[in-house]
Amino acid sequence: MFDLLSLVVFFPLLGVIFMFFIPKENYQVLRNSTLFVTILHFIFTLVLLFMFQEGNPYYQFEINKAWIPSLGISYHIAIDGISLFLVVMTSFLMPIVILSSYKAVTSKVKEYMIFMLILETAMIGALVSLDFILFYLFWEMMLIPMYFLIGIFGGNDRVYATVKFFIYTMAGSVFMLVAIFYLYFASGGVSFDLTYILSNFEGSSTVQGVLFLAFFVAFAIKVPMFPFHTWLPDAHVQAPTGGSVILAGVLLKMGTYGFIRFAIPLFPDVAYKYAFWIALLAVIGIVYGALVALVQKDVKKLVAYSSVSHLGFVVLGIFAFTTTSVTGSIYQMLNHGVSTGALFLLVGILYERRHTKQIADFGGLSSVIPKFAIFFMLALLSSIALPLTNGFVGEFLILSGSFSSSWLKNGQLLTIIATSGVILGAGYMLWMYQRVMFGPIRHEENKKIKDLSLREFIYLFPLMALVFVMGIFPNFFLKKIEPSVNYYLSSFYEKNGKSNRADLAQARVNSTNLKNSKFNGVVE
Repeated sequence: MFDLLSLVVFFPLLGVIFMFFIPKENYQVLRNSTLFVTILHFIFTLVLLFMFQEGNPYYQFEINKAWIPSLGISYHIAIDGISLFLVVMTSFLMPIVILSSYKAVTSKVKEYMIFMLILETAMIGALVSLDFILFYLFWEMMLIPMYFLIGIFGGNDRVYATVKFFIYTMAGSVFMLVAIFYLYFASGGVSFDLTYILSNFEGSSTVQGVLFLAFFVAFAIKVPMFPFHTWLPDAHVQAPTGGSVILAGVLLKMGTYGFIRFAIPLFPDVAYKYAFWIALLAVIGIVYGALVALVQKDVKKLVAYSSVSHLGFVVLGIFAFTTTSVTGSIYQMLNHGVSTGALFLLVGILYERRHTKQIADFGGLSSVIPKFAIFFMLALLSSIALPLTNGFVGEFLILSGSFSSSWLKNGQLLTIIATSGVILGAGYMLWMYQRVMFGPIRHEENKKIKDLSLREFIYLFPLMALVFVMGIFPNFFLKKIEPSVNYYLSSFYEKNGKSNRADLAQARVNSTNLKNSKFNGVVE
């Protein structure tokens, strides 16, 4: 079978090779070439999407080949319903980010484009890797281009933000690396493959608790969960617009994805034991992020703190351990990439025109830039989960699944408290919109602001369209996600000794007689 998944992973690196032959002075050629590479790459992921067999909960497009056999390291990649749309989302956002940078990035254009393409390969590689060493290489590879994107193309305090971002994420990664090597040796020192370690690792409850903590810290920093979140606002505020979009749209999801793919399957007993405390941290993050966003004077920092709040919902849903809540969490990862990515793009457009992000420097803009005001409102409504938008579907599934969970201690109380984040979210977003878009025009400079250009309309429109497509037709996405979630949860239920529960019966739906699908890939 044609190795489509490897092409999806490494095609951006082919673009990097091509970029080296373009003179660095040819800015427009560099921009257009990168845009072409990212659009073509998105088309490849769409082929992957439409070849994906709906209803199959197992890994598809699987490639498992020996890479360094003497050390038990393999090139093992695959996708399932949990990772499928995260891969598609990554490739969907990248052409938008490149197009948005045409006016924003005016120096070192070649370096910017190369960093973006390397980052794209690293993100997709991490999402499809099933060998721990391969996953860790892609995981660390993500840090390098983002480090330079913030450090070179960021704001005035970019060095501080970059160092803080790097130290936080590296610290968590070191803990995870130690845990990976322990799992390898504790499983017989044969293979770093996830499926092998899942079948062969046995450890005492104390050992599992320590290992789970190592993975938890690495993933919680990446999310970032309260109280590991302090690097995020600085990174977002100082990052260039494109960097903020990718950071919010994809990089933060690596943490929540890591919980589902690695931490919980490896240590289900520990995850179940500490689910309440992790969910409690998530709920604190929901309320805390919303309250801090409410008092922000910088519009970009407000959107950054909204991410802390919104991703708290995702973590809550994951640790409620129900099909509804986990499916909602995966869907909300996608929703957050669309809505918050759009908000960062819109804030970037304002900054390009006024060179300020202070809310007090705006006011009355709806009468000057009405097209912008409409797009801004649509992105905002998605963020606050208005019915018929994508955000509503994700938050509804998370809250309803968490409230009804029999696995999460005090789940009803936690869900009720988390619901206050929805109310607060509407408060800080609408209040920000009122101050920026309505009222008198207090500064003469605002009268001269230009409305959306054709280029800006082109890259914003797909995001706005997706807000309503995902809000009105969620079943297209959920039908591909749910079978893999059911299968993932069925293993969790069995490992916790409750295989006779009704939860397990539900989780086994559409999870049998499908393993020999022709789309499962190549295993060698």
